[in-house]
Amino acid sequence: MLGALTFGAKVAMSGLPNVEPVSLMVMLFAVVFGWKGLYPMYLYVLMEILLYGINLWNINYLYVWLLLAVGALAMRQVKNPLLWALLSGVFGMAFGFLCCPVYIFIGGFDYAIRWWLAGIVYDIPHAIGNFVIALVLFVPLRNLLTKLYTKLQGNSMQ
Repeated sequence: MLGALTFGAKVAMSGLPNVEPVSLMVMLFAVVFGWKGLYPMYLYVLMEILLYGINLWNINYLYVWLLLAVGALAMRQVKNPLLWALLSGVFGMAFGFLCCPVYIFIGGFDYAIRWWLAGIVYDIPHAIGNFVIALVLFVPLRNLLTKLYTKLQGNSMQ
């Protein structure tokens, strides 16, 4: 359900160039659900593949979102929204670079570097969007999702 919500939110925001809620959701899933957060994350990736077909960007998604989830897990105890915004913003700025391994495999090292450098103009709005979205929404959504998850776990034990 959360993977589908993530996919729907991304589609709803698709009119904004390189501004997306996926980074926020991946961080939330990791922090609230731990490793179980990989389930909705990879459901989102599967929905991307089913709708758009297999392409280089969703091959990147197989490991790039995992890197963000691991970063969020490492920061799990952090409460400061500015630090979450920084993680998300840095991830957005580094997104193109993180995709380079696939492009090295496809076209070689020079191709990957040229692809990354050409895409920095897209990474900038990605970083800004990620930073703002996380700064505003991470803490309230974390609190809400934690309460809902705690309540769900309590109800499943009865």
